[in-house]
Amino acid sequence: MFELIIGSNRFSSFNDFQRAPSDLSEYSLEAFSFCKDWLNGQKVFELQTSGSTGTPKTIKVNRSQMIASALATKSFFDIQENIKMLCCMNTSYIAGKMMLVRAMVWDSPILIIEPSSNPLSYLQKNFNPQFIAMAPIQVDESLKFHLKELKQIDHLIIGGAPISKNLKSLISKNKLNAYQSFGMTETVSHIALAPIKEGDLVYEILPGVEFGIDERHALWTKSPMSNNQIIQTNDLVKLVSENSFQWLGRADFVVNSGGVKLHPEILEPKIESIVNTHFPDSNFFLFGLPDDLLGQKLVLFVETASAEKEKAKNLQAELKVKLGKYESPKEVYLIREFIRTDSGKINRQKTSDFK
Repeated sequence: MFELIIGSNRFSSFNDFQRAPSDLSEYSLEAFSFCKDWLNGQKVFELQTSGSTGTPKTIKVNRSQMIASALATKSFFDIQENIKMLCCMNTSYIAGKMMLVRAMVWDSPILIIEPSSNPLSYLQKNFNPQFIAMAPIQVDESLKFHLKELKQIDHLIIGGAPISKNLKSLISKNKLNAYQSFGMTETVSHIALAPIKEGDLVYEILPGVEFGIDERHALWTKSPMSNNQIIQTNDLVKLVSENSFQWLGRADFVVNSGGVKLHPEILEPKIESIVNTHFPDSNFFLFGLPDDLLGQKLVLFVETASAEKEKAKNLQAELKVKLGKYESPKEVYLIREFIRTDSGKINRQKTSDFK
């Protein structure tokens, strides 16, 4: 039976949602209001895109699209009714909203907790969730403090950003039932999932989804989740089979440096261990900046409070040995704090503007 659990409050029937308790926090009120609108039969919903690759915008999606997404995920995992769920994502965005939709469509109880980096710390006693969606940082923190609870989760989907090489290794080593998701607001959450294990991630398409590539090898997709409209992405992929693909990176992040095309998101896992040796536990990304000679040059941004330029030079020298002349970054910029979108993703373009 569907039940929205917020602290000691439990809401299930249509009548339960007619008046919000006065003690609901902002994050829980957002979830309560969405469920109320859904149970009232609202047909169209406004969703905010994350703005990770462009200007954030509001789009409208139909109720039928969200139901199709929930049913496709249910079919993919062979979900049974009454599965316990945990929502630790911001329900202002598609990832959090779709957790609520899944709970209502699957007729399952869902516990709402405030989004944080260590969400399993706030689990209620005797509530053992079997289906959770998390961001990579939440999985990383949970591995440190709640490995036992993570191992008990039947279906853990990870989205919002690609997982790091180190996080992937930890997930594989601990044999978590985890999947990296691929999707966007326009496709109403994920349209493909990749089981996380050693080796390259291979995304498996959800039931009912059509896909292909354009002349750039960028993915297009069409499904009930996109209202049967073709969505052309800037995601470069390699087709593996008629139902699967490997993700290579964003076409709009490709750097054309002197005629050599470089893919930052392919190179980043290769340099993760080296960057962390010089700047432990620091976020980083590769990006292309204008260059008079090369057209574009590949540069590395590291998020750190350190201003040690000598460290940056040593890092750059080691990367040149590791990657070679063409793939190694021409500059290393140390940034105290990256600019992020409202949903927590690193905004590469805006961060690079303030180098």
